[in-house]
Amino acid sequence: MGNAQAETDFIPHRLFRGGHVQTIASFFLSRRIDLPPSEERRIEVEPGVKILCHCHWQPQRENALTVIIVHGLEGSSDSEYMHGIAAKGMAAGMNVVRMNQRNCGGTDAFSPTLYHSGRSADIAAVAQHLIEHDRVSRFALAGFSMGGNLVLKLAGEWGREAPPQFKAVAAVCPAVDLAASADSLHEPQNRIYEHYFMWKLRRRFRDKAQHFPQIFDAGRLRGLKTLREFDDKVTAYYSGFKGASDYYARAAATNVIDKIAVPALILHAANDPFIRILPETRSKILANPNITFVETRDGGHCSFLSERDGDDGRWAERRILQFVRNF
Repeated sequence: MGNAQAETDFIPHRLFRGGHVQTIASFFLSRRIDLPPSEERRIEVEPGVKILCHCHWQPQRENALTVIIVHGLEGSSDSEYMHGIAAKGMAAGMNVVRMNQRNCGGTDAFSPTLYHSGRSADIAAVAQHLIEHDRVSRFALAGFSMGGNLVLKLAGEWGREAPPQFKAVAAVCPAVDLAASADSLHEPQNRIYEHYFMWKLRRRFRDKAQHFPQIFDAGRLRGLKTLREFDDKVTAYYSGFKGASDYYARAAATNVIDKIAVPALILHAANDPFIRILPETRSKILANPNITFVETRDGGHCSFLSERDGDDGRWAERRILQFVRNF
């Protein structure tokens, strides 16, 4: 059976308690992060499609554990949590690769395609590039929210056929049940998050249509108010799915989470405002002996603002690196 932990060393900050408070405070609180310069790498993940990665190397990169980090919906390699975990990983002697999903991090012109929650093959291509080009001997995957779904999906797809260099995977508030989580954004108490995502997605799609007017029609945005509507009329339409329901069903990590064959860590807050883990998925997680499932009472969405100064106030970043460094 999987290792489920309800009680942890996470102590929510006394000023930021509650799912919405944690989530919003983490978004607005500024941070001072000492991150060494990175090497920019444009990696071709399929013919004609490149993504931008920021690589932070130890002097002996071949022997150090390499952590590939994947951001969430409308994030990028420059999201603060990406910088935060990268700085902690470098200080702990790890290589860190901050990976942009397609179109993210100012790369709309790099690809005539859209990013979505099913593109786990892009992460596999990045990993293979690092193995071949940089001779990395060990790597782990870490993802936040949408990125968490992607890294768990890839780990499950690889199963026991994973590259021998693949040692561990970790996910923070992963959107493993895509339909349930997308629909929860439309609940009245969560509309602030849906409005934010929709504002970002509309802006990105309009930019995309300017770069590739022969492929994308910004007119498809008319009348769209919910994330499900956007995924139905835009994401699914341009990515080969029959609609939002088909996209959510096929791209969700829950389909393969029982097949993960390396040590895996899932961090989830019981009061995450909109990420939903359905009972069937929870059963799969708990039945997989390779998965450590940590559920905190507080923490919000990908926040986990901690009372302890030693965490830099960011408990999840520290917890992920503590986990992957063991393998």
